[in-house]
Order: sequence, then C-alpha cells, then structure tokens
Amino acid sequence: MKLKETVNELEAEFKCCKLLPDRDVSWCYCSDLLSDVMANAKKDSIWITLQTHPNIVAVASLIGLSAILISRGAEPDPETIAKAAQENIPILTTKLPTFEAAGRLYSLLKK
Repeated sequence: MKLKETVNELEAEFKCCKLLPDRDVSWCYCSDLLSDVMANAKKDSIWITLQTHPNIVAVASLIGLSAILISRGAEPDPETIAKAAQENIPILTTKLPTFEAAGRLYSLLKK
C-alpha cells in the first residue's frame, strides 16, 4: 500500500514531506519508547507515537520507516519538522487516539 492511501482513513495531515505520498507502507508499529522502536519496528512501516521531539526522526531514518504518525492531536516541534525535511521522513498528525489509528491502519493493510 502507498502512504497516500492511508491519509484519509487516518484523518491525517502532512506536517512535513507531503511530496512523498508514494512511499510504500507494509506495516505499522506503535510505541513511545525509542529503544523499543529501534529494536522491533520494521522497514517501510508507519510508526504511531505521541512523541514530538527531533529524536523520532533519527529513529525513523535509522530504521527506514515510511512515515511517523503523531496521534491524539499532538503537534511536532518546529525542530522536528526541520529535521524530518532534511531526512525526507514524512510526518503526519491525527486527532485519533493511537488505538483507533492503529486499528484503522491494520484494516487497510489487511485488505
């Protein structure tokens, strides 16, 4: 599936790298613990988190994630957006709680 196919279903908005909607998305990982994401998330996944600081971009870049989705209406720090632009890591936000966003994404990926 492509990243652009997830945006409407997740009620998401691009905060960075809107020009990369054709990235492949193969799975999803939900965690707010950076070391957990580094150990367990898979390449080409969307990472759902509440974290908004620049270190999330470093983790996403290291693993090769397709995008970061910040849930529950949290907004990324300006530094985070700037770093994501440098690293070409799309950041999206949604007002949905993490559980609901993950459930919707799971349904999309299983179709």
